[in-house]
Amino acid sequence: MARRSPDSDSDSAELLRLRGAIEASGDIVYEWDLATDGLKWTGLVAALFGGGLEILPPTGDGLNGLINPEDLPQRLTALSEHFGGNGGYDCEYRIRGADGMFQWVHDRGALLHSSTGNPARMLGVLRLVTQRKQREAKLEYLANFDDLTGHFNKLRLREVLDHSVARALRFGQASAFLIVGLDQLGRINAAYGHEAGDRVLFDVSQRFDDILRNADVIGRLDSDRFGIVISGCGGEQASRTAERVLQKVRQAPVEVDGRQVHITASAGIVLFPTQAQTSFDVITKAEGALLRAKAGGRDCASLYEMTEAQRRDQLASMNIGQDVKRAIKEDRLTFAYQPVVDAVTEKVHFFECLMRMRMPGGALIPAERFVPVIEQLGLIKTIDRRALELAIEDLEANSDITLAVNISGLTATDRSWLRALTSRLKDRPHLAQRLIVEITETAALQDIEETASFVAAVRDLGCRVAVDDFGAGYTTFRHLKSLTVDMVKIDGSFVRDIDNCGENQLFIRNLLGLARTFGLITVAECVENADDAAYLRDQGVDLLQGYHFGKPETAPPWQEDQGKAVRAV
Repeated sequence: MARRSPDSDSDSAELLRLRGAIEASGDIVYEWDLATDGLKWTGLVAALFGGGLEILPPTGDGLNGLINPEDLPQRLTALSEHFGGNGGYDCEYRIRGADGMFQWVHDRGALLHSSTGNPARMLGVLRLVTQRKQREAKLEYLANFDDLTGHFNKLRLREVLDHSVARALRFGQASAFLIVGLDQLGRINAAYGHEAGDRVLFDVSQRFDDILRNADVIGRLDSDRFGIVISGCGGEQASRTAERVLQKVRQAPVEVDGRQVHITASAGIVLFPTQAQTSFDVITKAEGALLRAKAGGRDCASLYEMTEAQRRDQLASMNIGQDVKRAIKEDRLTFAYQPVVDAVTEKVHFFECLMRMRMPGGALIPAERFVPVIEQLGLIKTIDRRALELAIEDLEANSDITLAVNISGLTATDRSWLRALTSRLKDRPHLAQRLIVEITETAALQDIEETASFVAAVRDLGCRVAVDDFGAGYTTFRHLKSLTVDMVKIDGSFVRDIDNCGENQLFIRNLLGLARTFGLITVAECVENADDAAYLRDQGVDLLQGYHFGKPETAPPWQEDQGKAVRAV
């Protein structure tokens, strides 16, 4: 009997180990002969195909026959690009098993050529990823829909409302927003349990679908409240719709564990754009109207109404909004630059850019006079976009300066602003490293995860990020760890007259300790005299800003023409 060579024994052992490793991984390896279209398989195929080797497709064409028709074009395109030398082969698709059910697989492979250079074989690996795809689908669903009712969640409803408000403002289309709150849901939860409360919420949400128009949009705002966007609707029609909704809620009890639970609801109505011009304002005013309905005895609807003082404020706000729109169109928005200096040397470290609106007569309006209004009117993103453009123009024209620009909380979650920043600074590190983006602490804390993602994207471009008004929002150790910013600017309310205020001194020492823990640069704002500057320097503050070192100036302080008139604002 012929004896096998030691090399043959070694090869066999290696093949056994390789097969064992493949089976242990749960993957399936295939070898595809391109000349014959034959397929060979290795691994625990039962997990994918639901049977033994006999049910495996013996050819590439047979494998294509098992792939979901919706996914097959994607796989064929990936194969074609790989065969053409355009990158590796890597795709995911659904494949039918012996039970007729589709499973998701991740398919990766590589083409092998013959000695003559022609494509000969393809080696690949299939990995079962059905559970991952299901998790991804679940997360995508939860990102848009309420898990209990199946209607839009608060975030998605807010997006729809944003779009509806913008459309109403553009075309002058009267629309309405309803907040419907169930009455006494807390008592139902206490008496029958939270499962009973969930049953009530689900049942009520389905009733809404029976009476609302296809164009109306409904979403769940909170535990016991729903929001309804009604486009093309005046006050009288909105009130009638609200009454139909409340009638539908009260008309029949909900059966819970054999018990008949009678329910009612209240509604708050606001009209836009006549009564509100931003989604935030719409929701806030509808909430106020809902509270009045509940205070009025529940099971009724209340239409938001402005007082005479509110009407005057609304008119004044709209006038300011028109002024800002004209200023944007006529390029009358400009910067006033205030220096931020080194606490020890008092040399300028960078300039903060403060927005100003120049009126047709030449008067300058500071940001605090118009920014709160334009935030309510939904124009703040446009202002922040213009601020970015102005800052980058300055940085391009002057290679020796560093500038800081302020952005609103809304812009910190605005992907279009981030795309604009990326397009202007990508592959331009010499500019990015001289730009500091400032976000207020209170805005950052509203959605810490979203802000952290924004901060990371800005820093990846090479910019630095500062938290403005540090201390006003009571940032915690956990918050600073999540944000990973570069510097913090101590709120001016803690700095003014710091030399004589023991309470503020203690507060600043605590803030500085928190900042030092993360190695952050600290800036003290509103430094107005030498005594305060000396105290802050002795405490270890890195940078100082305030009238003691320079007022905001509309003429760039770095201009060579020192004789040019400078106007402080």
